[in-house]
Amino acid sequence: VQLQASGGGVVQAGGFLRLSCAASGSTFAINAIGWYRQAPGKQRELVATITSGGTTKHADSVKGRFTISSRDGKNTVYLQMNSLKPEDTAVYYCNAEAGGLNLYHIWGQGTLVTVSS
Repeated sequence: VQLQASGGGVVQAGGFLRLSCAASGSTFAINAIGWYRQAPGKQRELVATITSGGTTKHADSVKGRFTISSRDGKNTVYLQMNSLKPEDTAVYYCNAEAGGLNLYHIWGQGTLVTVSS
């Protein structure tokens, strides 16, 4: 499985962006895809996840503002980010959990989101 993240950029506070994570390769093995973010000097944190069955979860800090969704089953996953705040500034990564009995994780490259005040 390979992941390609895109869609980052610079936006003013209150604005919006949509991130995309395109999966390729053995996508049949994917159980779930998540978006994580890492701000400067902080640990990487989970933002949202979506399972192959479409079940979603969002971190409390983004509930009501961010929405994770998928197209073509699980081959493309989006993170719609609305009402962006300066504290949302971070490098955003997509991650896939794949496999059956032997789970493994794949990381995509990060995409930088900068929210100016």
